[in-house]
Amino acid sequence: MSESYDLAAAVAVLDSARSVTVLCHVQPDADTLGSGLALAQVLNRRGVPVRVAFAEPAAVPVSMRSLPGREFIVAAKDVPREVDVLVAVDCGSAGRLGSLRDRLDGARVSLVLDHHSSNTRFGAVNVIDETAESTAGLVARVLDAWGEPIDRDIAHCLYAGLVTDTGSFKWARPGSHALAERLLATGIDGPAITRTLMDTHPFAWLPMLARVLSSAQLDREAAGGAGLVYVFVRRADTADVRSEEVESVIDLIRTSAEAQVAAVFKETRSTSESWTVSLRSHDGANGVPGVDVSKVAMALGGGGHRYAAGYSTTGTPESLVAALRAELG
Repeated sequence: MSESYDLAAAVAVLDSARSVTVLCHVQPDADTLGSGLALAQVLNRRGVPVRVAFAEPAAVPVSMRSLPGREFIVAAKDVPREVDVLVAVDCGSAGRLGSLRDRLDGARVSLVLDHHSSNTRFGAVNVIDETAESTAGLVARVLDAWGEPIDRDIAHCLYAGLVTDTGSFKWARPGSHALAERLLATGIDGPAITRTLMDTHPFAWLPMLARVLSSAQLDREAAGGAGLVYVFVRRADTADVRSEEVESVIDLIRTSAEAQVAAVFKETRSTSESWTVSLRSHDGANGVPGVDVSKVAMALGGGGHRYAAGYSTTGTPESLVAALRAELG
């Protein structure tokens, strides 16, 4: 295994590629898809055959269909079993590849580009920057090390990952704004990209929120007294909305002042009593470090960042809450 954050190692793999398959994580967000499509455009520019895929859902989320490079996206079933170079972007573990995780075994070489502190280093070459605010930011550094210019379309994809993973720069880190300025200087429309990705919802989002948020529960004693707020989003709640609307719920309940930890249990549309869980936390009072939800998620089969993580699980709502509360302490 290579050492973390070795840009030269990433460049060497990409430079040697005869063809590339870029895999994004299941239920893709703008960071994984934007990073993947940015890479795809560069590889295509260099004359390297490239495809981008994710295991589920079957189609690109509506809010991301304006990202340049989407012509490189193929259905999961069309990803061959054996590939030359496989690149996983924004995936903390092989499990985040879903049904496509088995493509790792058929790759001549696999490269992981990621920024999750819980990354399991599942590639042959792993370039992980835990201090990066987004995988898009890491990809930008890889392109610089490779000597590949970032044009307007590539900048669009990278900005999409940057603005979403920083929550419109609420969680920006040193260098985030400098990268944003550089990407905006290519001529992309930052406000329009942000509005499309984060601030545009169908009317059905409003009644869905009314149903879901009215069931919110507060457990003040959870996490050693730090508090837990949580909601359940059931399949019936999501019949008329997109995955983007479901994912937005966590950013609303995390604002509860009485709880440092927020959780959204989302029932999958395919299997009864099967759930994906989003976790968020924040710093405690007076700058005291808050709950590390990445450790909680890892213990429950997932992973993520200190303050943003998730996992997949099965069971009844009561058992899910009990398991989470037990890990929180």
